[in-house]
Amino acid sequence: MDNVFPPALILIIGALLIPFLKGHIKSAYMILLPIVAFLAILNIPPGNYQMFSFLGQDMSLRFDSLSLVFAYVFVIIACIANIYALHVKGDRERVAACIYPGAALGAVFAGDLITLFIFWEMMTFAALFIIWSNKTAGARAAGMRYLLMHLFGGLCLLTGIIMTVHNTGTATFGYIGLDAGLASWLILIGFAVNAVVLPFHAWLPDAYPEASITGAIFLTAFTTKTAVYVLARTFPGAEVLMFAGVAMALFGVCYAIIENNIRRLLSYHIVSQVGFMVAAVGVGVPLAINGLAAHAFAHVLYKGLLFMAIGAVLYRVGTAKASELGGLYRTMPLTALFCIIGAASISGIPFLSGFVSKSMTLAAAGQEGIMFVWLLLTLASVGTLLSVGFKVPYFTFFAKDSGKRPPEAPLNMLIAMGLAAFLCVFIGIYPAALYNILPYGAIFAPYTIASVTIKFLFAAGVLLAFIFLLRTNFYPAKLLAVNLDVDWFYRKLGLGFLKLLGVPLAWLNNLGSRFLLEIMPKVLIWFGKNPSAMLKVAYLTVRSPFSSSPGKFQKEAQDIKAVYPNYVFQPWSIGFTMAFITIFLVLYLIIYYTL
Repeated sequence: MDNVFPPALILIIGALLIPFLKGHIKSAYMILLPIVAFLAILNIPPGNYQMFSFLGQDMSLRFDSLSLVFAYVFVIIACIANIYALHVKGDRERVAACIYPGAALGAVFAGDLITLFIFWEMMTFAALFIIWSNKTAGARAAGMRYLLMHLFGGLCLLTGIIMTVHNTGTATFGYIGLDAGLASWLILIGFAVNAVVLPFHAWLPDAYPEASITGAIFLTAFTTKTAVYVLARTFPGAEVLMFAGVAMALFGVCYAIIENNIRRLLSYHIVSQVGFMVAAVGVGVPLAINGLAAHAFAHVLYKGLLFMAIGAVLYRVGTAKASELGGLYRTMPLTALFCIIGAASISGIPFLSGFVSKSMTLAAAGQEGIMFVWLLLTLASVGTLLSVGFKVPYFTFFAKDSGKRPPEAPLNMLIAMGLAAFLCVFIGIYPAALYNILPYGAIFAPYTIASVTIKFLFAAGVLLAFIFLLRTNFYPAKLLAVNLDVDWFYRKLGLGFLKLLGVPLAWLNNLGSRFLLEIMPKVLIWFGKNPSAMLKVAYLTVRSPFSSSPGKFQKEAQDIKAVYPNYVFQPWSIGFTMAFITIFLVLYLIIYYTL
């Protein structure tokens, strides 16, 4: 089989038809598109498929076990998110939310760096339009910052790709490593921006909470997981990623613990969870890459479930601030149940998906003797239990009664949350369903008496700590404050740079405006009163320094200026005029017939 139809185009081209459909037909179409893409993926045999040549390079697709793990979960969450978003009215978000997973599929199936870059940038702009679809001032500003950060990342990536193609003569998308010099580091930075590696992470907790209730579901799934995938392809075993991943895991939970806005809390926790995956790339052994793929698959589902649950609360109540919620379990019991399942999954509670996926990375670090990774990621797991496992369900549904009595979430939202919750439970109970599609055959048994006992004891200890913090009124969820992140520094530096640059630019602008709008019009008007006289003044002024008697020319120029614009040239005599015309005609004929 030489060629295949790219599954990404099913979603991307299919998105163009959405504005022309109406009502229930449009809703059914939105749900069916990811299903059709999923069936197409199932029917493509593993292998490399050359598409066409571009700039002397072969554009190709690659279908293998690693890319398929990400592709499967991408189309699954796209379908679930479309069910959740059935009530959305506008077409702009619907179209962007269809192109976005399509571009992610294109990136994970790319067999060369050029194809990867095209779909990579398509993801950026699709996500941007999802953010802007919320049509608020905050969304517009966050979207602009998102765009600037991703343009920086895209520029680094493109520069690195060009240098790589120039150095190696090939654009094949595969292992790069950090031994290729500047080109490899530029590519790593381009990937790191999307993977929210510190300090390039601030765009995520800045932009995702500003998106619409439904748009945030799509945003959580694709950009960061695609970045993790490409890191696993290009830089497995890079030690710098172990340190980066551990820092992300700890940083994200620290900010999640102190955050009051739950959607922002969950956004910070994406940074933390992606940190586990980045650290797994740094470990680089087959078990770690399996853990990365499994964790990404599980994370897309349980993080999407959490955002759907909080989105349903925001949809009904109008706020997602922990300090303004509480007691909602009375009227939103199903949403509360789904939120608990998502929170327990992300916390790695046994018999849920997070337990069977996250523990693989920890086991890989332990087997390789990289104890600082094992220890610090375990510490980050404590923060996960505190910040999400207990904090999110408690403050949203069970804390001090806020007096709000909203109705249960709409049916389409409940169906979507139910599907995601079912998959979290199913994978946790039957992990072979996930393990059988992982890229390596590394054997891993998540359920042992010791592992389950330790995890429950671990969760019980963290629960006691959580209760203690509540009883002592120390838990920071009630602190009403703005938490500063590293983006504060480059925002301030950017403003300072603009102010520093603004002074000379303002001076040049004023000078240019005065010259063009005031001085030049006056000069032209003055010159237009007697152009021939002024041309003669200019000639006399230029001729004067080269003459043996410059005073003569200067005096004549002053005499003309004294009577300007009433100066009148003395007419030429007839003989002089005829001689001039004859000489001019002879020169013209010589030039015409000789050139």
